[in-house]
Amino acid sequence: MGTGTLIDTLTSDMLFVLGVMLLAGCITGVLAGRLRLPEITGFVLAGVLIGDSGIGLVPRHMTDTMRLITEMALGLIALTIGSEFALHKLRQMGRAVIWVSGAQLLLTFLLVLPVMRLAGLPLPFALIIASIATASSPAVIVAVVQHLRARGPFVDCLYGVVALLDAGTVICFGVAFSIAAGMMGLAGDHGTLTLAFNAIGEVIFSVVAGILVAGTLHLAVRNKTRTNEIMLIVFGLMFVVKALANALHLSTLLIMMTVGAVMINLTPRHHRVFRALEPITPPLYALFFVLAGSELQLNLLRQPTVLGLGVAYLLMRTIGKVLGSYTGAVLAGAPPALSRNIGWCMLPQAGVSLGLVLMVQASPVAAQMSPVQTEYAILLANIVLLSVFVNQLIGPSIANGAILRGTTKGSDVWT
Repeated sequence: MGTGTLIDTLTSDMLFVLGVMLLAGCITGVLAGRLRLPEITGFVLAGVLIGDSGIGLVPRHMTDTMRLITEMALGLIALTIGSEFALHKLRQMGRAVIWVSGAQLLLTFLLVLPVMRLAGLPLPFALIIASIATASSPAVIVAVVQHLRARGPFVDCLYGVVALLDAGTVICFGVAFSIAAGMMGLAGDHGTLTLAFNAIGEVIFSVVAGILVAGTLHLAVRNKTRTNEIMLIVFGLMFVVKALANALHLSTLLIMMTVGAVMINLTPRHHRVFRALEPITPPLYALFFVLAGSELQLNLLRQPTVLGLGVAYLLMRTIGKVLGSYTGAVLAGAPPALSRNIGWCMLPQAGVSLGLVLMVQASPVAAQMSPVQTEYAILLANIVLLSVFVNQLIGPSIANGAILRGTTKGSDVWT
């Protein structure tokens, strides 16, 4: 057997690929720690090195078969975010969460839209990419917080903003996409209003589904004391929820966030549910971020059009996130430690943004596009991919510093 044949055989074996991902993630995670970088940055770099943009040990066709890892990680991340929505915390910081989320969503959209239009994107595609720009990455934020073992009002507010922003992004994208489809003449009769209402309906029905799932989980675990039993029930229910969400076109992230929020407010005893899941998170998060890194495409940096538009998009999105968060926090009367730092935690961009890009590509609207419109849709996807690439590499370090500043200087927030 030749060397080439052996490598092809190994890279088609999922166990080999998973082993390489874990070992590479471990090595680069340790190196990142020694360089005082977040562990996540090491994981992402490991993915870049062993993915198609590097030595090719994790080929793209294999990453498509590992979606289960992504779904498990995102489910746990959403559950963790939701668990921070205890009512006593919301009473203290609910105003700040609403203002920060709303201001950064609005300002990011309003800054990215005209710049993308002036840079040459037709208005329908500028609307779509401006709505995608409003998304942040819950996965990176949760992983950095857990790595730092950060606690306190700053983290509570940060989790609240991420959760509310996720719902806001879904609505913003749905409305923008419906208007864009109408402008391109692809929405059909009454299609624009239908698409807009579908986006709002997705959020509402996802929250309702989350409440029902939380009630089921509460009944299933309330008398359980063994950690293994709790873990099996949670994962089993999470997989069922994911399948049902796909079938009913609902948001798994919003459902699981709602589950976490309802569970933590039903009884303080449910903290044991979240503690039961902690042992499995390190290898799962490592695989998640290595997998994300392996999908990043370095060749995007060699395309002048993508590079130019991508830089403009990155700059406007960064200004919108930071300035919008600062403005919202000031209007809410939040302390300086929060207003000056929370926006810098919002820069990472990954799963939600890529999901929205895939939604554009897979929608019936895309199938009706002309060749020119299809080219613009591909360009839009590449701009977002470039932004994800940059923000996945530098975003965790920036968020890491902002969380440290917010939690050490802002320990008296709302107290």
